[in-house]
Amino acid sequence: MEIIKTPIEGLLIIQPRVFGDSRGYFYESYSAKQYKENGINIDFCQDNLSKSSYGVLRGLHFQLYPHSQTKLVSAVQGTVWDVAVDLRASSPTFGQWYGIELSEENHTQFLVPQGFAHGFSVLSETAIFSYKCDDFYNPSLEGGIAYDDPALNIDWKIPADKAIISEKDTKHPLLKDAKLNF
Repeated sequence: MEIIKTPIEGLLIIQPRVFGDSRGYFYESYSAKQYKENGINIDFCQDNLSKSSYGVLRGLHFQLYPHSQTKLVSAVQGTVWDVAVDLRASSPTFGQWYGIELSEENHTQFLVPQGFAHGFSVLSETAIFSYKCDDFYNPSLEGGIAYDDPALNIDWKIPADKAIISEKDTKHPLLKDAKLNF
């Protein structure tokens, strides 16, 4: 597997080795041993899948400390534009975001550490999105920031009039007003 650093410390792109032939392909989507050999020592405890149609925008979500989550995300089917926003107060990249296209074709994984908000938009007709978490979901510590915060100016790669957003996600505060403890 290849690990690629992003301009934001801690955010990693992981490209697994894919073995393909005329029958299709095979790859290990996760191996604790292989991750540890590459310096990634995370104990994942919960796997989640979501299915969405074109234009669905989910985010930007996080959980506050002490139950903040590291997420290892990928697209099992379809294509998504995945975004992480640095919420770590002491980070030189606080408030900066990084986006990457994840798809069933590129098999790319994105490691989003604790202290980041996370979201994605669906670029294909449908998508099945997978994420491993290192802590359990805790609704009392759930937080979010506005997906359309002008200070972030995130390009979600879908036309605004085609975006499908949950009512909950339309009510998140701007980053400057968000309750954070990272």
